[in-house]
Amino acid sequence: MDTTADALNLPPVEGISKHRTLSKPMSAIMLTLFAIGVVLTILQIFYIVPMFVNFYMYLLLALFLSPVFLYYGVTKKATEGPVPWYDLALTITTFGIFIYLTLNAFEITNQGWAFGAPSHYNILCLILVPISLEAVRRVGGTVLFVFAAFFAAYPLFADYMPGLLGGASFPLNSVLNYHILSTDSVLGLPLQVVGSMVIGYLIFGVVLTFTGGGKFFLDISDAIFGAQIGGAAKTTVVSSGLFGTLSGSVISNILTSGPFTIPAMKKTGYPAHYAAAVEACSSAGGCILPPVMGAVAFVMASYLQVPYWDVAAAAALPALLYFWTLFIQVHCHAGRHGLYGIDKSLVPQLGPVLKRGWPYALSFVVMTYFIYYQQEGQAAFYASLVLLAAAIYRGDVKLNIREALRLLKEIGLLIVEVTAVLVACGFILGSFSMTGLGSSFAREITMFAGNVPILLLVFGALASFILGMGMTITACYIFLAAVLAPALVNAGFSLMASHLFVLYWGLASYITPPVALGTYVAAGIVGAHPMRAAVAGMHLGMAKYIVPFVFVYQPALILEASFLEVVHVFLASLLGFALLGGSFEGYVPWFRRLNTFERGIVAAAGVALLWPGWIPQAAGIGIVLAMAAIRGEGPALPMPSRVAREP
Repeated sequence: MDTTADALNLPPVEGISKHRTLSKPMSAIMLTLFAIGVVLTILQIFYIVPMFVNFYMYLLLALFLSPVFLYYGVTKKATEGPVPWYDLALTITTFGIFIYLTLNAFEITNQGWAFGAPSHYNILCLILVPISLEAVRRVGGTVLFVFAAFFAAYPLFADYMPGLLGGASFPLNSVLNYHILSTDSVLGLPLQVVGSMVIGYLIFGVVLTFTGGGKFFLDISDAIFGAQIGGAAKTTVVSSGLFGTLSGSVISNILTSGPFTIPAMKKTGYPAHYAAAVEACSSAGGCILPPVMGAVAFVMASYLQVPYWDVAAAAALPALLYFWTLFIQVHCHAGRHGLYGIDKSLVPQLGPVLKRGWPYALSFVVMTYFIYYQQEGQAAFYASLVLLAAAIYRGDVKLNIREALRLLKEIGLLIVEVTAVLVACGFILGSFSMTGLGSSFAREITMFAGNVPILLLVFGALASFILGMGMTITACYIFLAAVLAPALVNAGFSLMASHLFVLYWGLASYITPPVALGTYVAAGIVGAHPMRAAVAGMHLGMAKYIVPFVFVYQPALILEASFLEVVHVFLASLLGFALLGGSFEGYVPWFRRLNTFERGIVAAAGVALLWPGWIPQAAGIGIVLAMAAIRGEGPALPMPSRVAREP
């Protein structure tokens, strides 16, 4: 029989990160704090008990930042064994100071202490800033810590910085007070978005994993594509993309679906490094695919001051182009190398899969409904409730005390991770706001590019990629939204296109060497060579590098044009990316295997179709028709399904 005590030390939900295991009394305290935090969030988001913004933000930090020091050791090895005294002291100090600030939140704002506080507040801020940065280091890593620490201190020496990094300087007390007591730094936009919207989607992601969402998306993809040429890889593209858009996390998506999809691809003939790359590229695409797109899309909506639905609608066609290209590439790779699908006898039937998976479809519909009617903050809670209730009703989940506490623990830990990372973002934005660096940087980089738009885009792509190497996508986006996106807007590109551009290029680091974190994780699952997998990931994910350039020059792809123009540009892009994908793989179904010269011709036709204007697109179609007349052999016939997936 399950008891509360037995439920306090549990293995994590599959695919969710592992942390230090606490003693049962300590776990009980942390679970209590997590429960209070979730309840407070619900009270705030549903306007049951509306709270003053500073009061609510300080309370969230007390509940979800202080546990960092219990679950994350000072080093990775330090997560083993009991909690040391200094981590316990850091936890109590962080919790105590933030509770004190919570109780005085109204006075802090009413008295304007962000610009000059009493001496004891100066001391509290002096303690909290380095503690918060240490929390960032433990969760986000050394690179994010160094970046956040530099910009947290930047207002102290801004007037000594050269060129485009120059800004106004301030004394130490003013900087400390601004970071902790104002609503433009640690309590700024990133944390406010978490408190008002993102927590619900974090909860939904954990509930989705908890109720077996990964297997459902795998089964439905298998049922549709499994028996086709390269069926295992096509299943991976579709299932990981669908699961990724709802879970919102690249790494947890790979860890959840990768152990199933990667071995299946190996069994159907895909090399290990290629299989790892397919999983990494598919999972990384989830963050750009509506309806959820991870936390970053909600930050973007708040930053642009538009409904989240506008961001999701704008992101839809570019995301479909990315997955379309990836799907075409795995199909052409299978055609070139003669890779079979999964044995039809082992492919699940679509009808039973849909019947079994109706809770996931229902939760998806519920979420989309509330997002469409601009209740983004509440949508994920309704969807989570529907999904969990349906899973319990069908008997898929037995929510006894043990499982309920395990679910609560993973929800709390995920919120802890996100909170710590967004504190780093708050420091960065706070310094930009205080010194005026963001606007001056945008002006300077525009002048540096010589007002040449394509050069500015190349600079922006490189900056986004480099920052994405060491930062989470949300942190990377927030930084670039402040300093680079305005420069793109000044160069004449649309506001939405500029912000989506830096988002795409920030995500590119997950599949691009030398970091390629997503690909390395996928390679580790199957024991593939990490660098070979990363190179294959660049090859497969080429659309992620090209799509942003296409939509900034053709904003019809983000729905900033008439309906007919949107249809025209999208159809031309579908054909263009299909040709590019076939060229990269050396195989096009109508032309079969391509030699080097033919690959170049097909690639040129693809680029022409992506180029703005009727003339280059007509030329691209002409090249395709001419090549079909000379070289065409008809579509490749389906291959028999011979290689079986393990049950």
